[in-house]
Amino acid sequence: MEDEKQLIQQAQQGNPVAFEQLIAEHQKRIFSIAYRIAGNSDDAADMAQEVLVKIFKNINKFKGDSKFSTWIYRVATNTCLDELKRIRRHPSYSLDQEIDTEEGSISAEIEDDAPTPEESAERKAVRDAVNIAIARLGDDHKKVIVLRDLQGFSYEEIAKIMNCSEGTVKSRISRARSQLKKILQQDRELFADYFVK
Repeated sequence: MEDEKQLIQQAQQGNPVAFEQLIAEHQKRIFSIAYRIAGNSDDAADMAQEVLVKIFKNINKFKGDSKFSTWIYRVATNTCLDELKRIRRHPSYSLDQEIDTEEGSISAEIEDDAPTPEESAERKAVRDAVNIAIARLGDDHKKVIVLRDLQGFSYEEIAKIMNCSEGTVKSRISRARSQLKKILQQDRELFADYFVK
């Protein structure tokens, strides 16, 4: 922990090498949080980059009141949710969308030569459905699901990250899971094998 304190002090003094060393062990988890909130790797990569920039710019605001990792993941979840709101306000266009020309409509054709085994397709369908369902949750519920069920943080850690009580965290997790189950059960035929009454 002494090494971490020294790295924090050096990073706060503007040392980029210290910052890189300090953030290295957290990068995968930051991307994972971003991916779970964004639902796709392109937006997640942009979000994770934005998180790193925000941490770098605001590292002087870290006062040591909590663990450094707790502060990082608070910045990550809040930044990713802010970015998600920005993306929704300014949607991008899909390659599947037809383009109107003088000769008529055309659509992009991109060949996918990747193998598509049935099991892989089923897993992807479930993963996509869960990501879509998570995206439909409110911000507080989305945060707790991502932090607890997808990232494995303890109730205590989540309470620190979200700056609320453990009881509030447990309550939000319970409501979020219930809401997720309802969303996913809307299409019971597809998910009959994955949910038990």
